[in-house]
Amino acid sequence: MFKAQPTANELKSVAGFTLIELLIVVAIIAILAAIAIPQFSAYRERGVRASMVVDARNIATQEEAFFADNRIYSVVTVGAGAVTVFGTTTIKASKGNTIASTVTGTTYSIVVTNSAAGTTGMQSLTFWNTGICSYTDSTTC
Repeated sequence: MFKAQPTANELKSVAGFTLIELLIVVAIIAILAAIAIPQFSAYRERGVRASMVVDARNIATQEEAFFADNRIYSVVTVGAGAVTVFGTTTIKASKGNTIASTVTGTTYSIVVTNSAAGTTGMQSLTFWNTGICSYTDSTTC
């Protein structure tokens, strides 16, 4: 009915992992995590910067369409994640993007900012009506 306590020989035959094996596995997982987390952050920042460029190009397209109809450019300001009406089109900024356009005669510039875009020089970009796009640190978009 009851089983007797296992003998020393029976205990040696029980399969399992040693403490050293478990520590090695934990160390390998820690090394992989230390490599993956910074890479993930870099991918995320590049995604945010891509959304900034897309928002700037979308506003530029709307500016040109508005100009074709009205022969003037329009000043646009869109808060982070907010929605605004531009002519007959509704514009929604991507998450965290703040958009502002400046009009001078027949030219315009669009400034898009997002604090999640990484380093300070990359958190704001300017898109001009000539199609040139650059970040605050002068790198091109």
